Amino acid sequence: MNFNDYPRLSEDAKDLAKDIQDFCEKEVRQQTIEADKKDGDITEIIKKATDMGLNALDVPAEYGGPGLTKYDSVALLEQMAYYDAGFGITVSANGLASGPVVIGGNEEQKKRVYDIILGGGIGGFCLTEREAGCDASAGQATAEKDGDDYIINGTKCFITNGPIASYYVVFAMTDKSKGAGHGYTAFLVEKGTPGLSIGKHEDKMGIRCSQTSEVIFDNVRVPSSAIVGEIGHGFKLAMQTLDMARITCGITAVGICQRAIDEARDYIQQRVQFGAPLSKNETIQFKFADMYMRTQAARQLCLHATELYMDHKPFSAEAAAAKCAAGDAAMYCSTEAVQILGGYGYMRDYPVEKLMRDAKIFQIFEGTNEIQRLVMGRHVVGR
Repeated sequence: MNFNDYPRLSEDAKDLAKDIQDFCEKEVRQQTIEADKKDGDITEIIKKATDMGLNALDVPAEYGGPGLTKYDSVALLEQMAYYDAGFGITVSANGLASGPVVIGGNEEQKKRVYDIILGGGIGGFCLTEREAGCDASAGQATAEKDGDDYIINGTKCFITNGPIASYYVVFAMTDKSKGAGHGYTAFLVEKGTPGLSIGKHEDKMGIRCSQTSEVIFDNVRVPSSAIVGEIGHGFKLAMQTLDMARITCGITAVGICQRAIDEARDYIQQRVQFGAPLSKNETIQFKFADMYMRTQAARQLCLHATELYMDHKPFSAEAAAAKCAAGDAAMYCSTEAVQILGGYGYMRDYPVEKLMRDAKIFQIFEGTNEIQRLVMGRHVVGR
């Protein structure tokens, strides 16, 4: 990590960054490349990462966590994503999964989730359904009241950490007549609850080291105490959570950008064409200039949105801009890296083809970049 990119990084975070670099060089860099070629299973790596507390960077000190700032955890996530985006997504997904509890949960729920995380647990955020992707309001999962309990039925898809999560925050309709705005409710459901099962494991193009699956709720009975926030306020909680998640999504994409630059730079310094290293070619240098500009712009957008969040100021449009710019930058930089390496870039012997596959999802999940542009457009011109 270049600490100059993060001038507000705390001393504790700088020390942890060095530990993360050592860990990733030994455990992540090569192993994730091999796992990517197979089934993406990096269980042992994740176990070691959670033993280091890398899944708990956002846990406040009063709950037993490291007490880092959001700025710190965002910077450290870029470093993890630099080595493998799927790895970074896996260990950072607690920020997404725990978000509704942090925003709207009661003290008992917060303590329970933080205890799970500090014990090495990872969460799953269960919003998306087959017919309800960007249009989350089209969700069909239901939660019907039965005495003092609720019965949840439905199938959620594309759930990050679905197969390995220790807890889930699931969004279900408690009153369809009120629509998404006031009909959705969030529930905290722990692994092992009867009726909760894992469905299809997704065989993805990229971020293969991030486990993604369906999560099925078949008459899952939960007590009223499992409700996160208020009944009917789930959609608002989901949208508030996604605002923050778009920053972490963006900074993960920045990690891909930086890795693409570094891999391509290492290549051109050694590759000789027409009697000179490729690094002397101005056309190649122009490519790096564009990659650098887009990477720095994306990083700074992510940091700006983070600082607004830390200052308790509105940041929804800024988070959308950060995610959108970073996703586009990751696709641009990884594609250019493949181009710079030429035929070698297209081969699996070099890591840039993997970066290109990993990059694409950042224009799709956490709200497609078309949705991000809609958020920004409405912010600029008004509804």
